[in-house]
Amino acid sequence: MARYRGPACKICRRAKEKLFLKGERCYTVKCSIEARPGIIPGFQPTRRLKKLSNYGVQLLEKQKMRKMYGVLEKQFRKYYDMAKKHPVTGEALFQILESRLDNLVFRMGFGASRAQARQFVKHGHFLLNGKKASIPSIMVKPGDVISLKEGSKVSKKVQGNYVNAASRGIPSWVKVDGTKLEGSYTNMPSRDSLELDIQENLVVEYYSR
Repeated sequence: MARYRGPACKICRRAKEKLFLKGERCYTVKCSIEARPGIIPGFQPTRRLKKLSNYGVQLLEKQKMRKMYGVLEKQFRKYYDMAKKHPVTGEALFQILESRLDNLVFRMGFGASRAQARQFVKHGHFLLNGKKASIPSIMVKPGDVISLKEGSKVSKKVQGNYVNAASRGIPSWVKVDGTKLEGSYTNMPSRDSLELDIQENLVVEYYSR
């Protein structure tokens, strides 16, 4: 399965909520969810929508979670298999996804979106514990330090991203030094600290069929 290359805003409109796939645009009135409320891609506004089956609801929730973190189906299933070994599968799945290098670059405010953070990592702009890390899916452990590579060409863009993110608030499970553009992963987030409108129990039910 290839990575989706189409309009990111269509994904949010299909999910009927913001998945924050377009960076700063998602925080403005230009966001398609606000500009075109209630309009779902592929459906005529005048047509009555069919009620989703239980399977359809579970699938939609799984796709929403997968698209938000920018993970392909095969890898997402792998994360689920890892998570189901833990007592609380849903929370463990979130913690695994949150521990990805590209996600933490985004959470620290260095990337405007997870997609941009993934691109920065792939191009080798970030270091993990002082060593070059160019694989977005690297699992970061609590205590690890992520820093911008010295002399990076995207330093001004990263600085601007951090200023915008800091004004909205940096998550409590990361600690960031905005002057050095360096941050550490302090602890795995609890489910309560993740303000995401995703019903992970439906995702667990989908894979438990």
